[in-house]
Amino acid sequence: MIRLGYPTQNLTIPAGTNRSLRLANLQDTEKVRALVRENIAGLETILEWNAAHGIPLFRMGQALIPFASHPEFPYDWEREHEDELRRAGRRARELGIRLSMHPGQYIQPGSPKPDVAQRSLIELRYVARILNLIGSSDSVLVLHMGGAYTDKPGASERFIEVMRREGDVLRYLALENDERVWAVPEIVTTSVALGIPTITDAFHHGLNPAGLTLGEALDLSLPTWERRETRPKLHLSSQDPEKQPGAHAYSVDLADWNRLVDALGEREADVMVEAKGKEHALVPLGVNF
Repeated sequence: MIRLGYPTQNLTIPAGTNRSLRLANLQDTEKVRALVRENIAGLETILEWNAAHGIPLFRMGQALIPFASHPEFPYDWEREHEDELRRAGRRARELGIRLSMHPGQYIQPGSPKPDVAQRSLIELRYVARILNLIGSSDSVLVLHMGGAYTDKPGASERFIEVMRREGDVLRYLALENDERVWAVPEIVTTSVALGIPTITDAFHHGLNPAGLTLGEALDLSLPTWERRETRPKLHLSSQDPEKQPGAHAYSVDLADWNRLVDALGEREADVMVEAKGKEHALVPLGVNF
């Protein structure tokens, strides 16, 4: 069975989890509090809507707590919003909805620049704190490995060395292939070294296949989820025909969907549909609302 989900906001209700503000306004404490509460309320609204429409996956916005990892964040967000986050997590479990987060590609703990690596770790620890408060053991922190910095083996070794000490992050972390630098086999090697799973992004794999079919890529990545004893996660999207390679379209081309279904065969997976149309992109894939 394939289960489907979408990221950050619902365009139908509408509701979202990623409202933010400019860094220059971060010291406006009441505005920050209001945005955080709006994001958490949006999450709760989306959980109810998803459950009513049979959508068991949702990715929370990285700005659920805007600038939470910034040293000038104006208050103790964990203490202030703990009860709200725990309540949302309980409701997600009651409704059977799996939650995740996905820091952007600027998060690069394997960077050779110590300041970049340290800032990245602080952001990843923020996500781990969110997922701890949510309290769902199957939640996932999705991450790209970042740049190769002209030395792929060195970059991978550095990434492993930096991350192996981050137990709270590794509890949720899953690494994803990208469309230019790191292909599925390389991601699997790093994931196995850290004892964490690999997410195969079918769209990225099509652009950076490393000589593998999608089925062969899944043969490598799906077993990495066995240690965590949770359902494997995959990503699916399609090329926007009007933009540069790698840009996500509003919906999913059915040929891309069928290719993934065929490659999976009888295997089960949770598929995050990364389309600009959010929940609307699930309709051609069999979700009705």
